[in-house]
Amino acid sequence: MSKLVIVESPAKAKTIRKYLGDGYEVMASMGHIRDLPGSQLGIDVERGYAPQYISIKGKEKLVKELKSAAKQSDSVLLATDPDREGEAISWHLANLLGLDVDAENRVTFGEITKKGVTDGMAHPRSIDKDLFNAQQARRVLDRLVGYKLSPFLWRKVRRGLSAGRVQSVAVRLIVDREKEIEAFQPEEYWNIDAQLSAQGSTKKFAARFYGTAAGEKRAVLNQEQSDEILANLEGKEFVVSALTNGTRKKVPAPPFITSTLQQEASRRLGFTATRTMRAAQTLYEGVDIAGVGTTGLITYMRTDSLRVSDEAVTAAKEFITGEWGEKYVNKTKRTYKSKNATAAQDAHEAIRPSNPALTPAEVEKSISGDTAKLYRLIWSRFIASQMADALHNTMAVEITAGEYLFKASGYTVAFDGYTALYEEATDEKEKKETALPPLEKDAKLKLRDLSAEQKFTQPPSRYTEATLIKELEENGIGRPSTYAPIITTVIDRGYVERDAKKLAPTVLGRTINELMMEQFPSIVDVHFSAQMEKNLDKVESGDADWVSTVDSFYQDFDKTLKQAEENLKDTKIKVPDEETDEVCEVCGRKMVIKTGRYGKFLACPGFPECKNTKRIVKSADGECPLCGGRILIRHSKKGRIYYGCEKNPTCGFMTWDEPSVEKCPKCGKTLFKKGGKNGNLVCITEGCGYTTPIKK
Repeated sequence: MSKLVIVESPAKAKTIRKYLGDGYEVMASMGHIRDLPGSQLGIDVERGYAPQYISIKGKEKLVKELKSAAKQSDSVLLATDPDREGEAISWHLANLLGLDVDAENRVTFGEITKKGVTDGMAHPRSIDKDLFNAQQARRVLDRLVGYKLSPFLWRKVRRGLSAGRVQSVAVRLIVDREKEIEAFQPEEYWNIDAQLSAQGSTKKFAARFYGTAAGEKRAVLNQEQSDEILANLEGKEFVVSALTNGTRKKVPAPPFITSTLQQEASRRLGFTATRTMRAAQTLYEGVDIAGVGTTGLITYMRTDSLRVSDEAVTAAKEFITGEWGEKYVNKTKRTYKSKNATAAQDAHEAIRPSNPALTPAEVEKSISGDTAKLYRLIWSRFIASQMADALHNTMAVEITAGEYLFKASGYTVAFDGYTALYEEATDEKEKKETALPPLEKDAKLKLRDLSAEQKFTQPPSRYTEATLIKELEENGIGRPSTYAPIITTVIDRGYVERDAKKLAPTVLGRTINELMMEQFPSIVDVHFSAQMEKNLDKVESGDADWVSTVDSFYQDFDKTLKQAEENLKDTKIKVPDEETDEVCEVCGRKMVIKTGRYGKFLACPGFPECKNTKRIVKSADGECPLCGGRILIRHSKKGRIYYGCEKNPTCGFMTWDEPSVEKCPKCGKTLFKKGGKNGNLVCITEGCGYTTPIKK
């Protein structure tokens, strides 16, 4: 007889089987084994919101195999993922296989390594019913909202629509940001910059106009004010009036949690949240590394804890000492405080490499693509978090010129510390500082150039996946396991679309959001949703009953739904057509964007009199180098972007290289970008061969 260990995925099963050895059989549940029925509500509202779970369709053979294996084993251990979802899967497996839910048959692995598996197997426990109830409460709440609201939307808007509890808040955030952008009124301002150098030096540095010589800040709001200042500065001496030297420390960012990993992977690698988590799952479950074998490369990736084990800190510091020397090691143990509203999954460690000594260079001999890129990011961030602070020598200079004051600041690196390895990317454009030359108070400076530049204040940016996840996290909406599905869901439903990596609401999304704001204000209220998450956390900690938590929400929701039905009794809401500049060649009307089962398309608004439709195409910069036609943006079957002539297949031109607005100075044809940001602009016209570096 053997012991049966049940995990969630085949990859995880393969890795764990290696570490357990003989006497164990390891099988995968392939995720959830039971769930609410797909065709009906599946919740008995009148009897304590009792869920009616059924086996997931298509898993009948697997269930039969699991039951047979459990019957032939002398014990069964449930080793699903260490979070709410994993606890729920274990609870369902226990019930399905006839196991005692109070027995110590539940094990968890923070990392899929020899040590992680051994430690997990040495500490079995019973299924955490509070953790399961928190997941069950979330599932029931989301089902109640989805199955009660969707039919309402079908009747009042159109069939096929759906609404979600957390997703509706995400759509509201995106719509609100779009409204801010549309309402934004740019304001003019001018920057006045002086290019200066110390006497006897040719090295220039920039100082910016600040205000009056008395230190009063003054905004330059138009060209008239700018010209007046420039005129008054003619012939004036620029003199160092104040000089402040100092030092500052730069502290490394903490190791990743789920949200920050998704944000950084978006900024640095261009990954969607879903793509990031897919690669992270593979790294956690185990990959085959030459000289090591199959092993999990990172700790569990769904966490909002910044805690790191003492063993991992020691291993990191040993590596840092060997690689950079003792002075690069942080002398004390760093503790980081979580910034998010709650830390629902603080039982885990932060996301870190399982073995800090296993470098990306070593790993990349065996893996490539997304997993290799993500491992390098996780490893670098963690190692940097245990390195010494960077030290800067700073200088702030005040320069007087006549009745005006200019300011400049800069720094030199006294000690690079953790920045020798890694620096966190940001969404905001940071003010660039450069090193200033040695200066002394009262020293006269040589004016090399004086310029004024007109600027306008900019509207807030649309959300990217990274900034939306940050907003959700800071407001306490959703949890580590939900950030990626939230974004995927609102895009799949057609409420939001990606536009150059930015998230923009569709006309449908705006319409649904407006309806929700009017009829279901609490559902789309950020604070209400955050409080609901806190209530679920109370269920997880055992401080609240899951049925009471669901009931307190549902009673108000049910009343609101009935009132909304009454308010819109005889109303049908029309989703406005999105008009385009494309003219219908049949009847001359401006075509509109419609959405069908295969996505968006252009249609004539004169339907049914005019039934003309066509595909939506997006043009790229430049012109076809073969025939001069428009270059269209296309997508391959795998989703990769390529560029082709609008006259294909007649013309036949296509390329993977992005066209630019630049023209070839030799032949006048469009230049194409090769090699990314640090690459070249290349003329691909046969026989030309012109190339030039891309201007930064």
